[in-house]
Amino acid sequence: MNDTQLTDIASTLHKLSELLQRDANDEAARFATLARRQFPVAAELIRLHGVALLRLGRHREAHVAMNRAAELAPDNIELQCNLASLALADGKAGVAIERLQKALAKSSGHPAILQALGTAYMTTGQHVQARDAFALAVKNMPQHPLIRLNLAAAELELGRMPEAEVQTREALRQAPSSDIAHVMLGHVMRMQRRPQEAAAALLQAGKLSPNNPQYLFQAGLMLKEAGDLVGANQAFTDAHARGPDSLSVMGRLLFVRRQLCRWQDIDALSERVKQGVLRGESSVHPFSFLAEDADAATQLRCARSYAALIEQQMAAFRQQLSLRHALPLPETPIRVGMISDGFHETAVGQHIVALIEALANSDLDIHLFAATPDDGGTVRRRLSAAATLHDVSALSRGQVATLIHGTAIEILFDLNGYRGVGNAELMALRAAPVQVSWLGYTGSSGAPWMDYLLTDAVTVPTELREHVSEKVIRLPRCPQPNDPTRTLPAPPSRQACGLPEHGIVFACFGETYAINPAVFARCLLILQQVPGSVLWLLAGPADTNKRLQHAASALDVSPERLVFMPRLPYSDYLARYAHVDLYLDTLPTNARATASDALWAGCPVLTRTGDTIAGRTVTSLLHQLALPELITVDNVAFTGMATALGNNPEALATLRRHITQQRTRNMLFDMQGFAADFRRAVRTISARYRIGRPPTDFNL
Repeated sequence: MNDTQLTDIASTLHKLSELLQRDANDEAARFATLARRQFPVAAELIRLHGVALLRLGRHREAHVAMNRAAELAPDNIELQCNLASLALADGKAGVAIERLQKALAKSSGHPAILQALGTAYMTTGQHVQARDAFALAVKNMPQHPLIRLNLAAAELELGRMPEAEVQTREALRQAPSSDIAHVMLGHVMRMQRRPQEAAAALLQAGKLSPNNPQYLFQAGLMLKEAGDLVGANQAFTDAHARGPDSLSVMGRLLFVRRQLCRWQDIDALSERVKQGVLRGESSVHPFSFLAEDADAATQLRCARSYAALIEQQMAAFRQQLSLRHALPLPETPIRVGMISDGFHETAVGQHIVALIEALANSDLDIHLFAATPDDGGTVRRRLSAAATLHDVSALSRGQVATLIHGTAIEILFDLNGYRGVGNAELMALRAAPVQVSWLGYTGSSGAPWMDYLLTDAVTVPTELREHVSEKVIRLPRCPQPNDPTRTLPAPPSRQACGLPEHGIVFACFGETYAINPAVFARCLLILQQVPGSVLWLLAGPADTNKRLQHAASALDVSPERLVFMPRLPYSDYLARYAHVDLYLDTLPTNARATASDALWAGCPVLTRTGDTIAGRTVTSLLHQLALPELITVDNVAFTGMATALGNNPEALATLRRHITQQRTRNMLFDMQGFAADFRRAVRTISARYRIGRPPTDFNL
């Protein structure tokens, strides 16, 4: 195109707008440069040139163009909104808000300005102001679905789930083919703990936008949360096909395939994920990565990269909340908070309840923040009676953080870590001045918002210290509490459990993701060397049991030697350890709660010590019980010891008698002693904080 063709400003603007609508930004920028020679004072032309430059990432040139347009048309509303967007892109939210407020003063109630102002408020975490701006914009332009979706997003941040759903469904009525509207419905359903409906909405968004892998990725997360691992696997597989280089998709796909024991090509996928972590990519979820055979340094690299991403996402909101912490007066009781999604009939609840009861009469003021609703179970009732329990299951992250801050929690224990959904984002808001990682995630968080890791010298020995980002508190005992008041009901018969009448029973009741091909092959090798023995496993999802049976056949082990236990109420599950002769631990992630349950029931546990925190938790349990003979250092020793014990029923019986005796003698089951150690740890943390000293390592 040459200069002589540019004789009509209207057709020029039309052509430029058309190029921008097609996202032909390079061509639009070149065209606008030419057009500006012919029409040097056409404000709209210069504004659109700025839009093209902004889309191309040429921010400095876009600033120049927009500012020139503003000189020519200072009252142009779209231009003021564009300039505000530029300020937001440059991290100058205050400048953007001030500009839009001035524009709004001149054009009161203008929907475009209100929309832009609400967006700016959202960026800074000012959700009430954002909601008010979007609500007024909707009132003045009710048929605009995008504004309704922004209003829904603000309502979500304020914890107003029904209001968010109303706005989203109205937006969908107005624009049923909007992928963005279906995505928002998915988010609303997720916040209301309706993951199946959330997944359906996100899958629909994926159909409407067939080139977008993120919608299917999010659908996979919701299907996984709903317990539909087969559906999650399909969603992640489809997302991987659309975005084959997405490391976040690969990481989740890898983990769900481990859960389903779909091992074909899993090594190649694992290697791609590990290489991405080593490159410093930030999208691999740290909890999923614990299942990979990686060293402690690589695990910390994964956690740090992921935490950096969370920090970037939450920094503005944290700044807006501005939860400042006043130092408690010297004689003020130490107020301790614990947050978890497991304060009910779960492993966390079952194991921590006796400790909370032991602390009930101490000088610590314990507050529990439950991220799941009351299930009406015994554990929830016991916890509510022993401490102040806050049900925060229906609150947004901001509301939970504000509640914790308003409760004046001095030391906040995160019992979820990366195992919990959205927990990292909550902890990043710094609701408490001192934050401690414990129990939920068996690794270092790599996060700047976590001050301490509560552990012991066996789980985090000197050689692992450099791979922990937090300051380390080492208890003089295994850091996993137990409930010594648990009862062991009489077990059903072996026949009722699906077990043969005779023969050694090996067990591994860990989650299926921990039973990788190497672990499974090791277990089968043990079966081959102990005639008549069986392996008792926790029944897996979907067709996992059949897959394991087929894998056993491929390794010349009869599939009938695998017995599967359905998921049972806790006491029924605990009773079945009476039939287990030896529990076989897993690696790279140890059994943890199930190993502790086995020991409480008198069942010996055999482990192989790993090189990471996740691989040393059972070593800590056995060290506490003074059973070094059940701690092995490599696969050969593990297999040899399991085989020797399996062929020596008398030795197994002796071990069972010894472990049973320890229930009343050993520190592992002494919750009064644990409470005293825990209290000393808390008092040490508090003392340093109250005198203005930074966190530091210490051993009790």
